[in-house]
Amino acid sequence: MTGGGGFVGRAIVERLLVEQVEAVVVGRHRYPDIEALGVECRRGDIRDGRFMEQAVQGCDAVFHVAAKAGIWGPCQEYFSVNLTGTEQIIQACRKSGVGILVYTSTPSVVFDRHDLAGVDEATPYARQFLCHYAQSKAMAEDLVLKANGQLLKTVALRPHLVWGPGDSNLIPRLVDRGRRGLLKQVGDGQNLVDIAYIDNVVDAHLLAARNLAGDATAAGKAYFISQGEPVNLWGWINDLFAQVGIPPVAKKVSFAQAYAAGAVMEVLYRLLRLPGEPLMTRFLALQLAKSHWFSMAAARRDLGYEARVSTVEGLGRLVAWLSG
Repeated sequence: MTGGGGFVGRAIVERLLVEQVEAVVVGRHRYPDIEALGVECRRGDIRDGRFMEQAVQGCDAVFHVAAKAGIWGPCQEYFSVNLTGTEQIIQACRKSGVGILVYTSTPSVVFDRHDLAGVDEATPYARQFLCHYAQSKAMAEDLVLKANGQLLKTVALRPHLVWGPGDSNLIPRLVDRGRRGLLKQVGDGQNLVDIAYIDNVVDAHLLAARNLAGDATAAGKAYFISQGEPVNLWGWINDLFAQVGIPPVAKKVSFAQAYAAGAVMEVLYRLLRLPGEPLMTRFLALQLAKSHWFSMAAARRDLGYEARVSTVEGLGRLVAWLSG
């Protein structure tokens, strides 16, 4: 398991332990809380081929979840971790005889500035990328799928906006900005998006691994993973806010204004080498204003995937965690 210290990776590790599957976590840091669960942590860099070859020794399958995420930052960092790291993992699996590789990708690999409404996996990769994360993940996913063969079976999963208890990124940032009144509705507020509750994302990863270990009908393919039905983005955010005592997002800005502001901020941050990331970028404006939801038909057919935890039930669990 790469990225076992992160939100998705840790959740997969915990499920594997419940199912009495021995797990090994690979990462650049020590994870005492994971080690306390009885999990071996092998410390190193996924970009180090020799280390990765040793790290995957004795493993039957690799879940490659680790990634440099975000919408802003140096190009070299994204491609070094997301692309070079993935290359080294593929080679390590081949050299060490690991037969299964499950790669955690993202729907952003096909987001090409336009609404995506119910599209399936036949949708091509974007022609133009507005953030290094999406481009590096697309290139890495392509490598993983092309690496599929008789000795190493591979699959890529594209969970969208993963959320739930234990999240240390998406939901905490959303709640923080909501409490500080920094959020503005971008666009007309009618856009629909897919979201994916953490337990369902874990299900998808285990189903994919079992498929590759069995008849391997998913080998060499990518799959969108979500709740199975999109939500109105701004309605869902305001529903969450209402349940945790945050005023609804009342301020609005047109998509054109947000996109233009994002373009200006990107230039300023680059020229002035400002720390952190802009409050708005062109990619973020598009994500907040456009629809992006996907067909689950392939995941249902090949993996037997269904969202066992509904959006309503998941929201209740999330609110309880945030309020705890």
